[in-house]
Amino acid sequence: MLNNLDINEFTYDLPDDRIARFPLDDRDRSKLLVSENGIISDTEFSKLPDLMPTDKLLVFNNSRVIRARLLFRKNSGAQIEVLCLEPADPADYERSFSSKKPVTWKCIVGNLKRWKNELLELPFRVEGNDYLLTAEKVNTNNDICEVRFSWTNTDLSFSDLLEIQGHVPLPPYLGREDNINDVSRYQTIYATVKGSVAAPTAGLHFTAKVLDRLKDKGIKSCEVTLHVGAGTFQPVKTDNALLHKMHSEQIYINRTTLTSLNEKQGNIIAVGTTSVRTLESLYWIGVKMLEQETVNGEPIHLGQWEAYKVKTSYTANEAIEAILDYMKKYNLDSIEASTQLMIIPGYRFRMVDGIITNFHQPGSTLLLLVAAWCGSKWKEIYRYAIDNKFRFLSYGDSSLMIRELTYK
Repeated sequence: MLNNLDINEFTYDLPDDRIARFPLDDRDRSKLLVSENGIISDTEFSKLPDLMPTDKLLVFNNSRVIRARLLFRKNSGAQIEVLCLEPADPADYERSFSSKKPVTWKCIVGNLKRWKNELLELPFRVEGNDYLLTAEKVNTNNDICEVRFSWTNTDLSFSDLLEIQGHVPLPPYLGREDNINDVSRYQTIYATVKGSVAAPTAGLHFTAKVLDRLKDKGIKSCEVTLHVGAGTFQPVKTDNALLHKMHSEQIYINRTTLTSLNEKQGNIIAVGTTSVRTLESLYWIGVKMLEQETVNGEPIHLGQWEAYKVKTSYTANEAIEAILDYMKKYNLDSIEASTQLMIIPGYRFRMVDGIITNFHQPGSTLLLLVAAWCGSKWKEIYRYAIDNKFRFLSYGDSSLMIRELTYK
């Protein structure tokens, strides 16, 4: 494990006009950079099926972005923005979303200094009925607040309230408010499981036509769930990136997907950095089970640096089989865990053989993951993208990076 990782070595000059502040009219018309066998080239994302050998397995993150931003206004006129991160009571996403009684969420609060201890109120009207949503600050721990939401006329669930009054949580670096187009476009077409406050943006390029062509070619796919937290927006604020604290994120995976991963080792293409972190976290969760560090009934959690402290020769198949055995032993159809895994240069990938991902912010943990994947070649890749007028960040263009033994 390194003692220091200078974040200043993982930055680049990103011209403001290269930031894609709005999506293209057609998802699959975005550009696709391809890095394979030491060669960098580009094409259109719609051509992805032509580039995929039939033995590959594509792994998608099916998490669905929620309208997590709630905007309250005090009597003084001050606006308080509450960004819902994850449920605290009830702590289960499904129960919290379906609840018609008060719920408590962990939140990031904008303009927090202006919110003392008073209740925030948001009146609104739906189909001739008047409602009042109330927010109460319960607890504050550093930059995270626990906020209790309650509302009148309990014919609405909390999920309904977010759909009616919530705003799409666009990344701050887009520098604009959300609009009606973002409701559908800041969402993958295969998103099904509610819980993310940021889109797994690598998947935004996929269309039904691209997915059908992949299927017709015989390319298999499976889905994992990682609910993307606001930590994906957090820049590394310290010169030593090792001092950066990753937020914990929830992951879910079922037996069918685990079986597919077991059968396709050596041929797994992760769609997005969230899928990468999920798959690599699964390996280390399996190792914990092999080492008998996890028992039924205890929360399964992977710490930020656990992967760097354990010396192991377990194969990916052995790790996945350990999870499958654990599920069989305790009669589970799916497994839930949380991860803080931070992938940095020097990390050895166990599960992933290729990555589809967008172009990330300078000095971000996502760029560190890319550098971990392709070594110093990341600079050449990003320079090519800049020189060839690629669009960057969440609504920007995409890349396909296949594992190369020459990466250092």
